[in-house]
Amino acid sequence: MIERLINNKILNGRPVESVTLAAVIISIAGIASRILGLFRDRILASTFGAGDTLDIYYAAFRIPDLVYNLLVLGALSAAFIPVFTGLRAEDKEGKAWKMASGMLNLQTMAVLAVSAVLALAAPWILHIITPGFSAEKIAVTAEFSRIMFLSPILLGVSAIFGGILVSFKKFVIYSLAPIVYNIGIIIGALFFVPMMGNIGLAWGVVLGAALHMLIQLPAVRYSGFRYFSFTLEVIKDKNIRQVIRLMIPRALGIAVNQINLLIITIFASTLAAGSLAVFTFANNIQMTPVSLFGSSFAIAVFPILSALAAKKMPEDFLKNFSTVMKQILFFIIPLSVVLVILRAQIVRVVLGSGKFDWEDTVLTFNVMAILALSLAAQALMPLLTRSFYAMQNTKTPFYIALVSEAVNIALVLLLIKKYLILGLAMAFSVSSAVNAALLFFFLKKSFRD
Repeated sequence: MIERLINNKILNGRPVESVTLAAVIISIAGIASRILGLFRDRILASTFGAGDTLDIYYAAFRIPDLVYNLLVLGALSAAFIPVFTGLRAEDKEGKAWKMASGMLNLQTMAVLAVSAVLALAAPWILHIITPGFSAEKIAVTAEFSRIMFLSPILLGVSAIFGGILVSFKKFVIYSLAPIVYNIGIIIGALFFVPMMGNIGLAWGVVLGAALHMLIQLPAVRYSGFRYFSFTLEVIKDKNIRQVIRLMIPRALGIAVNQINLLIITIFASTLAAGSLAVFTFANNIQMTPVSLFGSSFAIAVFPILSALAAKKMPEDFLKNFSTVMKQILFFIIPLSVVLVILRAQIVRVVLGSGKFDWEDTVLTFNVMAILALSLAAQALMPLLTRSFYAMQNTKTPFYIALVSEAVNIALVLLLIKKYLILGLAMAFSVSSAVNAALLFFFLKKSFRD
């Protein structure tokens, strides 16, 4: 069966050389994934409404998601792909595969160890990040969270696979992974919940993570992946040390961004029941165009920018960056206007059914409208940060993230008493604009210098 999958041209994937074509492929898959994501949200909203169950579900995500972002996403986006791509550009295939295996081994062990410790400490951590939850609600959230800790382990392996496929410009299979991830969560909501109760939502997340990993495996094997078992010599590998050195500032930068989500969780838990669910639903809807156009174009151009930076070709680097930035803005600006003008209709169509009543709808579309005001800034941030990472500069985005998060926290404290959940949205939107503006300014400055 495995051999038949490996010999399948679709699962093997083919390199995509055009940035626009790659972005189109990622966008099409992203559209499918986002449609499934919205369908997932509709199922959750109509089944549970904006109340305690979904507050528990989204709060339980926070700690496992933090582990994934710090230990996995940082290594992938800031360090693994540029180093792996650089080795392949220098015709050092053997060293590239050795580095990939080393990172796979180290990352899996690190995620396993950290996840085990945090899973045990989940109740105490949740007392800190959900101070408004009752003791019973925290206990249920901890149970959800402990099951979800299986997902960063699986997604960690999948992320290395994805980094390999992006480096080979095999975007088709890479783009299908988020689709099957959402399918897993939908299966959890539709089939696991009736069988095992609300905890089935957590097992759906685990199923989605497993599917995310497995769908990429045949294409990675076909690309020539060579697995090297773990030895202590791995730590001495200069390429792995380079990845680790690059990922530390990136991980710190992500930690700052994660504080943003933790701030939202902390303050939303002190507001009316369902506030965290409302913010999450609104953010998921407005993030759809960011994912489709901002992230897809940034992912597509990233290996090209990494190769141009490695070959020290600044003019071509800036040309590619400028072209992609204009393409992103071409799509995002009109969509942000649509989201603001048709906010009520969009939220009602996507979420307005079952237990998700009109009051939930009004609150959600008001939050979404405020978030959408910074949509252009949010869409450009993936491209701007990846431009720094392509040049193996992870420190500048970290310092900028610190500044923007300080702005976010200050605004939350200033606005939440008067505007409640809308105050959280205002702070998020302003801090996103500050982040993007500073990234653009310092990227431009780096080429002048």
